This record gives sequence, structure tokens and C-alpha cells, in this order.
Amino acid sequence: MTIDFEKTGGLVPAIIQDATTKNVLMLGYMNKEAYEKTVETKTVTFFSRSRNCLWTKGETSGNRLNVVSMAADCDNDTLLVKVNPEGPTCHKGTDTCWGEANTPGPLAFLTELQDFIEKRHMEMPEGSYTTSLFKDGVNRMAQKVGEEALEMVIEAVNGTPERMIYEGADMLYHLTVLLTHKGMRIEDLVRELQQRHTPGWKKH
Repeated sequence: MTIDFEKTGGLVPAIIQDATTKNVLMLGYMNKEAYEKTVETKTVTFFSRSRNCLWTKGETSGNRLNVVSMAADCDNDTLLVKVNPEGPTCHKGTDTCWGEANTPGPLAFLTELQDFIEKRHMEMPEGSYTTSLFKDGVNRMAQKVGEEALEMVIEAVNGTPERMIYEGADMLYHLTVLLTHKGMRIEDLVRELQQRHTPGWKKH
């Protein structure tokens, strides 16, 4: 990756984004030395304009920013740095420098659940209900999806909203298990829905 430090007088803006929640945490500046140190240590280092020196985020507070990935923009003069933060990012003690809570949206949990189920599929720990489903095979997994879908429909027609949500969550969980067994992820369903939402989409 080539960064044009000269274009901006030796400093480039570095936008810091949480790799998991996708929330923007802060904006800092890097010179070439700070950038190279960040790449080498995998921990974000900035150039402090007020102190006129390098500073590694969290070197005194312990609230470091661990690098997941770095990318330059189309003009090679701005960095997007995706990180896993350790503690609050702002020196005032807030999660972000805008005072916002760095919490993922509820839909982000679907990816977390998918990752958890995939881990179960790889490790197959004894005593796990998810493990038992994988061991029972695809027919049992598919049957559970159908059972939970039917229970959700029954609650929708004759039950309560709370019970409908409960059964819907069961259905979604068992569907994710089935997808994992088949080598797919919940995001594959999302991509299919996204395609259907585009103009000109036609049913297969």
C-alpha cells in the first residue's frame, strides 16, 4: 500500500473504525514513521501535532487499538484503520471521541451466533445441544427447522407476540445450524435478499 504523505504536508488523516461494530471511534494523524510503526507493531500509533512526536494509543491508559486491517482511500492520502479496541477510545473515557456508545446493532449478533455455531461444528464439544444436532444429521436438523417454524406460525395465529418472538428465535437458531452443516452462512441468505431488492431482479 502506497501512502502519499507529501501531498498533505507529511501527515495523513487516519480514521479509526471498530472492526466488529463498524462504528467510527476517532480520527488521528499519521506521518510515515507512525504509519510504519503501526504496521510493524499491529498497534495504532499516531503523530501528535500538539506534542510534535509519535504516540501509541493507550501507552499510558492501556486502552490500545489493535489493528485488524488498513486501507488507503482512492487518492492515497487518507487511511481507514479497522481495529479491535481495548477499553474506551477517547481520553475522556467514552467509547468514541463523539461520546457515543460503541455497541453493535442487534443484527450484528447474527454473525456472532453464526461464528459460535461454526466453532461448535469444528470442535464438537460433548454436552452441547448444538453438537447433538450435528451428530443427529441433516434430516433431524431440517426437521427441527420445520417444527420451530410451525410453532412460530401457531403463536402468530393464536398466541402472544412474546411467544411468537421466542419460537421465531428458535427457528432462526436451528436454521443457522442447518446452514452451517451445509457449508453456508446466515450472510448467504442476506445476500440473496439484497439481490432480490435490486431493480430488475427476477425470480429464479
